[in-house]
Amino acid sequence: MLAYTLLILLAGGLQVLAARVKVTWDVGYLNISRDGSTTWRAIGANGQLPIPPIYVTQGDILELTAINHLDKPVSLHAHGLFQRNSAYYDGAGFTTECGIPPGSQFTYIIETRDQSGTYWVHSHYGTEGIDGLRTALVILDQDASLLDEYDEDVLLALEDWGQEPNDNLLERLKTLSLVGMPPNHPSVLINGINANILQPIRFTPGRRYRLR
Repeated sequence: MLAYTLLILLAGGLQVLAARVKVTWDVGYLNISRDGSTTWRAIGANGQLPIPPIYVTQGDILELTAINHLDKPVSLHAHGLFQRNSAYYDGAGFTTECGIPPGSQFTYIIETRDQSGTYWVHSHYGTEGIDGLRTALVILDQDASLLDEYDEDVLLALEDWGQEPNDNLLERLKTLSLVGMPPNHPSVLINGINANILQPIRFTPGRRYRLR
């Protein structure tokens, strides 16, 4: 009986420690140059691209609201996260949902009690994710003692980036042979910056880094 009571108290304590983290994305188009050479209509959130990473602690509940200002549906998928008994929040367009219509909004409820680590959130509708609607989702471990194992936590987000909206490429792929086609994603971005012009990322000897 004592063990059962302690278990209930422990479970209750974990619920108290858990937070509801609310994030809102106003999803819209942005005319932007990310490779330093070409400007085209990409997709961002809250007027930003790259979209800032989302940080939560294991056990938190993430409430991610997407307000769709595009001219087509939007869906958001938390890549790698379990959706036990909550497939309706999985965000897979035309698989678990029809997508958020233009001018509408939807809130995804994402529980993190069973997982920690580095994941990402991205659109799961058409080519929107490749056009910029994506970011890292970092779930910090509930065990704070792990923080003693390193001095600094460094997130490195790598992206391919093209020279035109990917809907254009998709239409060509439906009609053309891939043989002889030039690469459509000639640039690599690190944390949203062209790798060719990015300032060196410096690490101090003797310090311990966790790279995500």
